[in-house]
Amino acid sequence: MKTLYKKSCLNLSSFTKKEIIYLVKLSQLFKKKKERKMEKQYLKKINIALIFEKQSTRTRCAFEIAAYDQGANTTYLGPNDTHIGYKESIKDSAKVLGKLYDGIQYRGFSDRVLEDFNRYAKVPVWNGLTNTFHPTQILADLITIKETYPDVPLKKIKCAYVGDAQNNICNTLVEASNITGLQVNIVAPKLYWPKKNIFLKNDINTTQKNNIKYTENIQQGVQNVDFIYTDVWVSMGEKEERWEKKIHDLYPYQVNKKMLDMTNNPNIKILHCLPALHNKKSIVGLKICNKFNLNNGLEISSEVFNSHINLSFQQSENRLHSIKALLVSCLSKQKFF
Repeated sequence: MKTLYKKSCLNLSSFTKKEIIYLVKLSQLFKKKKERKMEKQYLKKINIALIFEKQSTRTRCAFEIAAYDQGANTTYLGPNDTHIGYKESIKDSAKVLGKLYDGIQYRGFSDRVLEDFNRYAKVPVWNGLTNTFHPTQILADLITIKETYPDVPLKKIKCAYVGDAQNNICNTLVEASNITGLQVNIVAPKLYWPKKNIFLKNDINTTQKNNIKYTENIQQGVQNVDFIYTDVWVSMGEKEERWEKKIHDLYPYQVNKKMLDMTNNPNIKILHCLPALHNKKSIVGLKICNKFNLNNGLEISSEVFNSHINLSFQQSENRLHSIKALLVSCLSKQKFF
């Protein structure tokens, strides 16, 4: 798509509705081509820098495999691998990397750093996650939604986001709703609703639309929805006192069998961007479950997570295809539709 060539992705609002629909369709095309071993390479001799200030599993693997499949070269730059922001300003680092690479992925904390890379590198810059937004994840989620309901327009789909709604996933889901018309219910205590100043800082239209609703009432929020989306409530970067308050406030909003029954939808599906604290089989999961005497997961119960209605691993796979569509669209003039 001509308008995507050389374009950066700082958040989902970087794109128009037409561009997002195009990226979803292109992702589905690349997925089919890969499954049939019929994929062509459009990014030969392209070099991409992957800057990771934060740890990553899905984002790093998806960017590296997407680039490799398309013939591009990548350089992984971890938190201790460069002088970025320590011995050298973001501006100077961006100018250097912009001379060496055709595109830059940034996964870190600050939107300001991401914006500086975009301002000074003069090559496409993609947000692999910041504290505020996670656009490549929600692109993958839109693919997953379309795979589940291929003949239903997004504006007819109803999704409840449940739990801590002040994170990058919910912020980006609100963006997607604003752009595509996807119906989203934010189901959480009012204290955990998205902060409007986040959108104002990023020049994003915050006009209240009829397709976005906020409620503390779980039954009203999840009734008749097609998807329930949740994400982890706690982070290792937070103080443990913060964990205790969050768990106390949010545990009634755990995605479990009782909540599924409230939907009145026998075909309800679950979305989760992972990792999920649904059992004790991780260091963080074990610590939290033991400390707070939890025996059936945190934000999602083990029973629901391990059920066939959980689409989180499908979402993870689709990260590869959404990122591949993004890279090819921004770095190649190839026309597909």
